[in-house]
Amino acid sequence: MGEKRRKLKRIAVIGPVYPYKGGISHYTGLLVQTLKKKYETVCFSFSLQYPKILFRKEQKEYGNNSFGISDTYFVINTADPFNWRKAAKKIRASQPDLVVLQWWHPYFAPCYQGMLRALKDIPVAFICHNVLPHERFPLDAFLTKGTLKRASFCIVHSGQDREDLGRLLPQMPARRSVHPSYNAFKIKDMSRSEARQMLSLEEDEKVLLFFGLVRKYKGLDILIDAAAGCAARVPKLRILVVGDFGKHKEEYTKRIEESAAADCFVIRDGYVPDAEVEPYFAAADLCVCPYRSATQSGIVQIAFGFGLPVIATAVGGLPEAVTDGRTGYIVPPENPAALSAAIARYFSEGKAAEFASNVWAEEERFSWDRMRETIEEMYGENCQ
Repeated sequence: MGEKRRKLKRIAVIGPVYPYKGGISHYTGLLVQTLKKKYETVCFSFSLQYPKILFRKEQKEYGNNSFGISDTYFVINTADPFNWRKAAKKIRASQPDLVVLQWWHPYFAPCYQGMLRALKDIPVAFICHNVLPHERFPLDAFLTKGTLKRASFCIVHSGQDREDLGRLLPQMPARRSVHPSYNAFKIKDMSRSEARQMLSLEEDEKVLLFFGLVRKYKGLDILIDAAAGCAARVPKLRILVVGDFGKHKEEYTKRIEESAAADCFVIRDGYVPDAEVEPYFAAADLCVCPYRSATQSGIVQIAFGFGLPVIATAVGGLPEAVTDGRTGYIVPPENPAALSAAIARYFSEGKAAEFASNVWAEEERFSWDRMRETIEEMYGENCQ
């Protein structure tokens, strides 16, 4: 960890940031904004995040600059080894007392290792959104271990990630901290009525929201299977499915067409720009995350940023984020009957106002200041 260091003053944060799309980009922007309130903070992002051969979709979206950091240096090319030392030189020139990197996929291992070799005397922290990827592949653990071992400490957002990190690096100082909320999507402060009018929803409909990339581990098929039981017990049920289906839309639409509750579904296929997120959460009564597996979920934190209760499954860090019986319900994974019963219970017992109040009461637990304090504490314990 190099020489004994004085009080934390300057921080360099590495990760995607606006105009890059996605939850990690949102996270990086909000983290930097928070750190800037107290420290000299410089953000270093990617001139190239993924080569087009690996990621063919558009990687940037310019709709909502509330996540933006105006003085970001877009200098890191993840696919160019000759760039890594140059980028590290730029980072070193900012004279940071701590370098904070976002970690979510082993693709970044060669780039990060290349830069960190040139920054080896500066304390490093990894914020691990996923220690290991959702979709595993050969050598992922090897690449992850080889990168994270260079850290002075790590911060994770779920017990599952803490366990994965402990198996890879038993001696690594680590702290589990709850994922902060994303309230920056609340751009216009839309009312429920305004949002429903925009989305052509009736005031008395009971609206469920499934939001985000549609992937097998997120369990949309489980929600579809639960829908018939929900519709039988919840009058005027409406289920919004909002997100990018990728290549699998036909598989899900066929399942919906075969459901007795097919008329309840409204599908909005495709990536949702940041500026268009608000009405879906503002209009909904309940967010549903029926995941088969997860470490944590930014969708839960977007929902909480709108005061919206969540029904989630007992996987990964979701039970740590959703307080069962207070800010939503936790149900067993891959259990449509339990999911249906929880949804019906929420409406039949009239939990909306109570749960929304509880979500706002827990706002401090999900604050970005808490994340900043965690970084400060870990720096003091491991980098002095």
